[in-house]
Amino acid sequence: MDDFLAARSQMALSLGFHIIFSCIGMVMPFFMAVSHYKWLKTNDEVYKNLTKAWSKGVAIFFATGAVSGTMLSFELGLLWPKFMEHAGPIFGMPFSLEGTAFFIEAIALGFFLYGWNKLNKWFHWFTGMVVGVSGLASGILVVAANAWMNSPAGFDFVNGKYLNIDPIQAMFNKAWFSQALHMCLAAFTATGFAVAGVHALMILRDQNKEFHFKAFKIAATFACIGALLQPLSGDISAKDVAERQPAKLAAMEALYKTEKPAPLLIGGIVNEKDKTVKGAIKIPGALSFLAHGDFKAEVKGLDKIPENEHPPVAVTHYAFQIMVGIGTLLALISLVYFINLIRKRSLLEKRWLLKLFVLAVPLGYIALEAGWVVTEVGRQPWIIYGIMRTKDAVTPMPGIAYSFYIFSAIYLSLSCIVTFLLYRQIKMVPVLYNKTNHNDQ
Repeated sequence: MDDFLAARSQMALSLGFHIIFSCIGMVMPFFMAVSHYKWLKTNDEVYKNLTKAWSKGVAIFFATGAVSGTMLSFELGLLWPKFMEHAGPIFGMPFSLEGTAFFIEAIALGFFLYGWNKLNKWFHWFTGMVVGVSGLASGILVVAANAWMNSPAGFDFVNGKYLNIDPIQAMFNKAWFSQALHMCLAAFTATGFAVAGVHALMILRDQNKEFHFKAFKIAATFACIGALLQPLSGDISAKDVAERQPAKLAAMEALYKTEKPAPLLIGGIVNEKDKTVKGAIKIPGALSFLAHGDFKAEVKGLDKIPENEHPPVAVTHYAFQIMVGIGTLLALISLVYFINLIRKRSLLEKRWLLKLFVLAVPLGYIALEAGWVVTEVGRQPWIIYGIMRTKDAVTPMPGIAYSFYIFSAIYLSLSCIVTFLLYRQIKMVPVLYNKTNHNDQ
């Protein structure tokens, strides 16, 4: 493995690992706050126990996310020094603000975890909300920095120099809103389905059904709302990418030739040598509509883009197909869930629906990872789109492959530890929060 591939692999591994924990840290506090609010309003001990159980999970994920996030911060400087040398002064503001949000989140989480029976009950609830809001703000600020890499702004690039730097314009670049919206909805959807699926499994096993059913309803509601809104944010993102990064859109749809109108491809096997796609289902004009809002609009293909600026088409296309396919499936499950709620059908008797949620536990995160593959691989060969190539930003230091192996071992160890802690936490629910179960609907 050469150093350039090792550096990219290490960064991809670190981001892929951290994104799961950051999403959970963004979303779980809101589940916790809803449960806490229900306890304060109804005085139902089950909601209090649920809040305490979820707060321990939030603490585990916060600690793990803090470790992986800190490692990422060092990696940016160690692996990509040329990038940070030029980009740091431009998009440093969202990173600085993210650090502030992180510290606020840490302080609020401390108040919440140790504030039971010590703080005013509504102030205690408020600290939980602060954990969620600051975590969400952290995610949005980091995405703003990533969006800047896709849509550079806030500076003039003259003769290889970065002049007239405007950090505010850099942070609120043209891509930040669409990326932040898409990312936040993805976080709520993925985490909601994962949490709801775990509690659905416990219901199917007849373990503490009242506790798990109340938890399931809160998580499932967040997840299903996010899944149904996600296609709207996807449409906004598609139109934004079509305008700013036509090469990425062409790679997403494996569009080798400019077409008017352009069909939308579902599936298909990409042959990058022959520049063809076999076995795909074509929907005439659909890509033109998604990209430009017009079924007859022209969509630029890779034939109008210099070949040395083509992203890896197969990887980007397959990742995009996985993301869209899973997103569609989760949206369908969400429709079924809400139809059952509207008709006031007993969810506890719909074992097949609970089983669907169990099967969906990993799907949201698979779609999430696939979406980041589309974002990052689809931007290649640029680290700053149209300005700096990725190969020009990598460190000249040798031995990066060994660093990649070491970090891989660290992340694998962290994954095992977190899995063990969560498994133990779930197994302890009947012991810590034992309460007479009944089919509360």
